[in-house]
Amino acid sequence: MASRSARTPAETLAARLLDAQVRHHVERLTGDDAAAEIAALAHDLLATAERHPIADVLDAEAIADIVARALRDVPPSAAVSGIVEMALDLVVAGPERPHPLGALVDRDQVERLIDETLALHPLLEQRLDRLADAPSVGVVASRFMGRIVGEVIEANKAVAGKVPGLGSLVNLGTGAATKLVGAADKQLDGLLGDAVGKGGSLAVKRLNRILLETLRDPATREALLQVWDLAAAGTVDGVSDAAAREHLGGLVDAVHEIVVTTAGTEEVASLGRAVVAAFLDRFGGYTAAELLEQLDLGREDLVADAVRLAPPVLTALRDSGDLERLLRARLEPFYASAEVLDLLAGTD
Repeated sequence: MASRSARTPAETLAARLLDAQVRHHVERLTGDDAAAEIAALAHDLLATAERHPIADVLDAEAIADIVARALRDVPPSAAVSGIVEMALDLVVAGPERPHPLGALVDRDQVERLIDETLALHPLLEQRLDRLADAPSVGVVASRFMGRIVGEVIEANKAVAGKVPGLGSLVNLGTGAATKLVGAADKQLDGLLGDAVGKGGSLAVKRLNRILLETLRDPATREALLQVWDLAAAGTVDGVSDAAAREHLGGLVDAVHEIVVTTAGTEEVASLGRAVVAAFLDRFGGYTAAELLEQLDLGREDLVADAVRLAPPVLTALRDSGDLERLLRARLEPFYASAEVLDLLAGTD
C-alpha cells in the first residue's frame, strides 16, 4: 500500500480493514477458541474430501514424476543419512527397558510364517536349479560336499577303530579313497573347464535336493519353532560390543549405498510409476474420506490429532511474529487491489 502520509481515504480504510482481519485470524487460530477453530477446519476439509474421487483431484503423471524425483533425490540426502545413523544408534543402545522377544511377536504368528515359508519349496526348487549354471557356485558346492564326505569318513574311522580288526580294514579303504579325492581336489582350483563345470553342477543339484528334502521334513518345522522359542525367551537389548557395532554400521552403510544407487535408476523410477498407476487404478474411484475409512483412520481420531498437533505450531508462529506476517502477505494484495479501493472510495 502507499506510504501512510500519501494515503487516500480509501487506502487508509483498506489498511485498517487489513489490520483488523489479520488480528481476527491470529486470535481465532491461537486464542481461547483455537481448538474449536482447528477442529472446524479439519471437519470442513474431511467433508470436502468426501465429495471428490481421488482420480479426479490427482494428476497421475504429476504424482508419478514426484515419486520418481523422490526416489532419485531422497535416499542420498543428508537427512536420510542422519536418519540411518540415528536408527543404528537406537539399535545399538537397545530399548530403555529390556524385554523378551516373545513379548513383541505372538508365537502363533511365527508358526504361520514358518508354515508359509516352508510351503514355498516348489518355487524355491525352481530358483535353486538356476544356481547350477554358475561355475563359482558349483566349485563352492563341490568343496562343501567334499568336506561333508570327509567328516563322515573320519566319523566312521573313529567308530571302526573301536572294533578289533575292523579299524585297519577301514583305514586301508579310506586311504585309497583319500588319494583319489586329494588328487581331484588339487586340480579343482586350476580346472574350471567343462568337466569341472559338470561336476559342480551335479554338486549344486545334490545340495539343492538335500535342502528341499530338509524343508519337506516335518522335523524341520519343529526345529524352527524350537529355535524361535529359544530366541523368544532371550532379552532384547543393545549391542555393547564395539566391534559388533562397527560391523553392524558397515553393513547398514553398505545397504544404504545399494538403496541410493538402485533407487536412482530409471528401472526403479518406472516401477514407481507403475505403483502409482496401480494405486489409482485400484483406489482412484474412492474419495479421500473413503480411503481413510479403508485404512481404519476414523474422522474423529484425525480431527483430534489435528487439534493436538496444530496449536503448538501456531502458537510458536504467533510468538515469533511469523503468523501475522504470513497472513498479512496473503491478505494485503486483496486490500491493495484497485477493485477494493474503488469499492471503499464509493463508501465516502
